[in-house]
Parts: sequence; C-alpha cells; structure tokens
Amino acid sequence: MPTHLRNLHRWPGATLVLPFFFATAMVAQTAPDDAGTLRQILERLDRLEQQNRDLTEEVRALRKDLALVRGTPASETAKAAPPEPATADLAEKMDVQEHRLDEQAQTKVESSQHFPIRITGMALFNAFTNSSANGGPGEPVVVPVQGDALSGGASLRQTVLGLDFRGPEIFDGGTIHGFINMDFFGASGDPYGGSFRIRTAGIEFNWANTTIMFGQDKPLIAPREPNSLAQVWVAPLTGAGNLWVWQPQARVEQRFHFNERTTIRAQAGVFETREAYSSSAPPPYAYSLQMARPAAQGRVSVAYSLDDRRRIEIGTGFDASNTNVAGTTVPTRVFALDWLAQPWRKLEFSGAFFNGENVANLGGIGNGFTIMDAEYVVPVHADGGWQQISFLATPRLTFNLFGGEQQNRGSDVAWGQLAKNQAYGANLMYRIAPNVILSFESEQLRTNYLATGIRLNNHYDLGIAYLF
Repeated sequence: MPTHLRNLHRWPGATLVLPFFFATAMVAQTAPDDAGTLRQILERLDRLEQQNRDLTEEVRALRKDLALVRGTPASETAKAAPPEPATADLAEKMDVQEHRLDEQAQTKVESSQHFPIRITGMALFNAFTNSSANGGPGEPVVVPVQGDALSGGASLRQTVLGLDFRGPEIFDGGTIHGFINMDFFGASGDPYGGSFRIRTAGIEFNWANTTIMFGQDKPLIAPREPNSLAQVWVAPLTGAGNLWVWQPQARVEQRFHFNERTTIRAQAGVFETREAYSSSAPPPYAYSLQMARPAAQGRVSVAYSLDDRRRIEIGTGFDASNTNVAGTTVPTRVFALDWLAQPWRKLEFSGAFFNGENVANLGGIGNGFTIMDAEYVVPVHADGGWQQISFLATPRLTFNLFGGEQQNRGSDVAWGQLAKNQAYGANLMYRIAPNVILSFESEQLRTNYLATGIRLNNHYDLGIAYLF
C-alpha cells in the first residue's frame, strides 16, 4: 500500500476525504502520468488542515483573553465551539470596539484626586450700539451725565467658562458638589485685553434635605434675574432693581417637603458686603470707610408644583449689616420679596422687590449714604425691583419683556447724585440648535440725577451664544 494511504489515519478529517481519495487513487492507477497532480492536491489539503488548526487555536486564545478581561471563567469559554473564520473576524472586531468604548468612558477630565470634572459655560459674541457713550464694551448700568452721540462695537469678553465637579460621599449619605464660573471682563476693554475674572463659585455639602455652601454668589435675598445675553458681565438689570453683586458668603439651607408638590426652603447666611459701592465721598472720609463688613441674611420660600412643568414659587428675605465710616455706624436694613409663576406652560412671570436703606453694598445703584458733615452721616433710603414676562412660543423661540427701577429718596441724596435709575426692554431668543442661541435685544436706560435731569441711552444688541 502506498505511503500516503498508511498515513491517512493522522488526518482529523480523514472520513470526509476518503471518498475523494479513493476516486483519486483509481485515477492514479489508470493514469500514472497524473501522479504529480495527485501529490499537489494532497499537499494543498495538508496546508488547509494546518491553517484550520492554527485558526482554531487563535480563536481559543482570544476567547481565553476575553474571558479574563470580562471576568468569565476560562472553562466556560473553552466549551464554546470555535466559530468559522469569518465569524471569528467579526467577533474580534466587535471586541476591539468594546475595548475602545471602555477606554473613552474612562478617559475623561478628572482632577488630581481622580474625581470627574465637567466643563460648562458659553462662548458669547455680542455686537451692539449705544446712543450714549458708556465707557465699556457692552450695555451700561447707568447713563453718564455727559456722553457722545453714538458708541458701539463687538465683543467676546462676556464669554463664560465654568467647571463643575462632584466629590466623594461623606458621612450620613451626603455628597460634595463644587463649581466655579469665570469670564473675560477683567483688565482693559481692548478685544485682546480681557483677563479671567471670578463670577460665582462654591463648595456645597448636600444631604437629602440640607445644603451647606461656602463660596461667592449673589445676595441670598436676590436669587432671581431676567433673561438676557446683552448684559452678562454683570447681572441683567443691575442698577435697575436687581441686587446682584457677587461676594463671598456662607449659607445653610433646610428643605421641608409637605407633600409631593409643596416644598418650603429656609435659608440663612453670612454675606460679605462691598462697601466700596456705598459712597463716592472725598478724602478724608473715603479713607475712613471699612471696605468689607459681614451681613446677616435670611430667606424663606414656598414652591408649589402644578404639574411637571407648571409651578409657583414665592420667597421673602432680609439683610442686616452696619457700615463703618467717618467714625460712625450707618445701618443697612433691607426687606426683599421674589417670585416666579408659570400658570401656563408657555407663559412665565418672575420678578423681585426690595425696600431698605444703604443698599449700595449689595449691588444697588448710587450712594448708600451721604456725609452731610463730620458728625452727620445719612443712610440713603431706597426701594426698587424688576419684573419679567416670558412667552415660550415654541420649544425653540422665547420672547422676554422686562423692566425695573431703583429710586433713592431725594432728601437723602446730595446735589447732582443719582436719584433714580430705570431700564426696560425686550428680547427674543431663538435656538438655532439645541446648544446655539441667537438673541436680539433692545433696551432703554433712564438715569435721573438730582437737580441735573434725566439722561437716556438706547441699547441694541445681537448675541450669539454657543453653550457647552
């Protein structure tokens, strides 16, 4: 018997090849000249068998490695039948894609302490005109006594960058949350002269019904503000009823849930006042001014949800501090009220009101006090507020109509000082894309100086914001 027949038992697939072999042998006996062709066929069969064995071993090795990564016992993987070569290639590609997705999920922005950080903010472009010079690249807070006929330009300095980070769990199931928001409105007004400036920041310790915050934000008694992309370097309607100044503070909040729809929030805090806003008194009185003072603040609010989108919220608060200047003490006492009502899904009302004395250290406009002489310092009594009506025409289009004012009592204000500041305007905001907003805004600002008269400024703004 030929040698290649004696070695037939070494082939794992011999039973499938035997019929073909016998037929070939018969041909070989009748046609000895075709012996070379028969050897080539047999050699090709040997190569194919060897390739199949190699592929099977590679598939088993890949499945074993995959089992180690996924935590599957290798014995279970070994029991699986080896797939066809095409199926093995497809499975291998799928495994590679899974590993890439896992790497992308793990490769994220994180701190040196390996906690994730989320980048927030918006790139904001503004093109604007003012009918009166305002001394800055944007919407003015007050109209200057003397101004040019027209000013305008464009700016990216109101762009806001923020970081939002989540920390580990703490005792009693609490969590830590932190944030910081900055813009480019520091330094000069040149397009290339902006520098980072901290707006708001905070570190919060949160539990189910309690939050403790240390950071920098608006006064506790003025949590709301109108919607605007024209005035971002300060809060919208600053100087016209919105107490806005961002200052260091500490807060504690306790929440009480009476039912699924009603929640009461009780808040208390210590706020650092900005006394530099309080007076433009000349030396030596200005040198005697203590630049920062602690203020006690409190607020209680009630929120009621009509459904998943309609709600009513109302809050009331107080602020109390003392300004030290000219060897005497000037009190700050402020009462505030704020609200938000959405009785219809397409209509929203919001606003705030305050009344008190010496409110400039909270972001009010004008002087907080007037120095009559060395022994007589008068706190300026003021009241003010703002309102906004928002109409959500479509999921993409919103119309906002707003207005506000602050009025300082004339008997407390010195000759030529600011007595009243009003602002009112409207804008429309259209979402070109889910994170791109196009805004058109028009606003008129009226500033009344005691015994000098009213100054007007018309402001027109085109804003394009890319949210990220």
